[in-house]
Amino acid sequence: MKAMILAAGKGTRLRPLTENIPKPMVPLHGKPLLEYTIEWLKDYGFKQIAINLHHQPHVIINHFKNGERWGVDITYSEEKELLGTAGAVKRLSWFFNEPFLVVYGDNLSNCKLNRLIREHKENSASATIALFKREDTSSSGVAEMDTHNRIKRFIEKPKEGQTQSNLVNAGIYFLEPEVIAHIPKDQPYDFGRQLLPDLLMKEQELYGYIMSESEKLYWADTMESYQTMLDAVSDGCIGNVK
Repeated sequence: MKAMILAAGKGTRLRPLTENIPKPMVPLHGKPLLEYTIEWLKDYGFKQIAINLHHQPHVIINHFKNGERWGVDITYSEEKELLGTAGAVKRLSWFFNEPFLVVYGDNLSNCKLNRLIREHKENSASATIALFKREDTSSSGVAEMDTHNRIKRFIEKPKEGQTQSNLVNAGIYFLEPEVIAHIPKDQPYDFGRQLLPDLLMKEQELYGYIMSESEKLYWADTMESYQTMLDAVSDGCIGNVK
């Protein structure tokens, strides 16, 4: 199976930690965040992995090389200008000739990908988005679903009172390759702000996979959230999740 890790962000809010390394390479108890993600994907059978690069790309390439040490095959896509989360996928459209996974490289999760994929197939979905419950949704993408977990509306960073849903985007997508045709070529394009609402407008089948309480998501967005991620690794919250 194939997956893409979005790893091109500059990580400005984590400076000076990210001054000389890409954000997904921040250290977590002896190894970089991105290494945990690759091991997680490999455990679920994703052995062909694409990674997009921008800030300090050589750091990732020199560390992982072709991925052989981790039992995976890595393809790199270096972006001279940032293409956004969905635009990065479009640039690698030739690579995705089968259903594939996209994950954000600055996140750390133990989401049960086998369950997400099973629900995707059962629903004959075009796209399935991992969701988790969060009290403060103002800085997240929020999904509104029907009783069958079909997404009816997606709102990026909603204003107060704009939605009653507390199900937010975990930055984990399982997609049919046909979805790529809806992404414009050679221009920045974002999943949450543009692609997902566009797919809903075109009446594509979008579903949500609601992560259970045992499935966790941590993100390195600020120094505070980075410390929470460090604590989660120390406490054994990320490990063998099958």
